[in-house]
Amino acid sequence: MTPLPADRVLEQFFLDARGKLLEVAAVFDRLGRGAGADAATTDARAAKLRQAVEVLLSDAPNKAELLQKLFSLPYDPNWKRPQPRF
Repeated sequence: MTPLPADRVLEQFFLDARGKLLEVAAVFDRLGRGAGADAATTDARAAKLRQAVEVLLSDAPNKAELLQKLFSLPYDPNWKRPQPRF
């Protein structure tokens, strides 16, 4: 499959990406203004959000993959597949 040219990517996805980035910025604003903002800086979820921003700012060519791994549980070889309920 041939990737879209960069100008088409911007044409198709710019407004959507801009909106999503504004949402993320608003979350960080709320974290900073909320009661207990100092405690939130040590919360693992807030740390993951900061790490995600670092991935987005990096030169990595596989940012989506890196974010998926960041927010996923590690592989567990002993995980038991759920059985259907009857």
